[in-house]
Amino acid sequence: MSETPEATVRTRVRVPLRFGDGYSVDAELVTFHGLVDGGEHLAVVLGEPGPTPLVRMHSECLTGDVFGSARCDCGPQLRESVERIAEAGGYLLYLRQEGRGIGLYNKLDAYALQDAGLDTYQANVALGLPEDARDYTVAAQMLTALGVDSVHLLSNNPDKEAQLAGLDVTVAERVPTGAHTTAHNLRYLRAKVEHTRHSIVLDGALSVA
Repeated sequence: MSETPEATVRTRVRVPLRFGDGYSVDAELVTFHGLVDGGEHLAVVLGEPGPTPLVRMHSECLTGDVFGSARCDCGPQLRESVERIAEAGGYLLYLRQEGRGIGLYNKLDAYALQDAGLDTYQANVALGLPEDARDYTVAAQMLTALGVDSVHLLSNNPDKEAQLAGLDVTVAERVPTGAHTTAHNLRYLRAKVEHTRHSIVLDGALSVA
């Protein structure tokens, strides 16, 4: 197990959330001191978290979360996660890790390479970057600062579960999100299933546990 540096809660503020489809929920946004990467990551408190809350670690995606890009499933996953966590009680950790940690400009460069035939992981490598540069140490720090050491993890990504387990956070179970497919993101989703064993069911046939 890795020893995770301590972080502390900096501020808490109530914010009513409103989504484009009309869904609304009251939330509490929490900021932190002492996060190891110096990033401005947020915890969104939804509902009434219990001792083993439902937690989503959502990596920032400007194109999907804000502009509604159909090339990924990030925006719909964010919307789904907020409602499910509000119902169950828990936390959405909004992590400033654009493009699997490579940044916005590099992500758009990778999109151009995908248009030329590479998949999302091959494109990152072709740019001289890691397939996935995300490190979830800050997520473990945030959870510990919130008094959480065991979670139900809302994710299709087995790497998130593995990293948390190595950071002294117990994952009681990994709960998959829905499959949010479009005509533009099916190849991207297939790459996640085939390359990194995401638990996404596509076309009623392609699935990985």
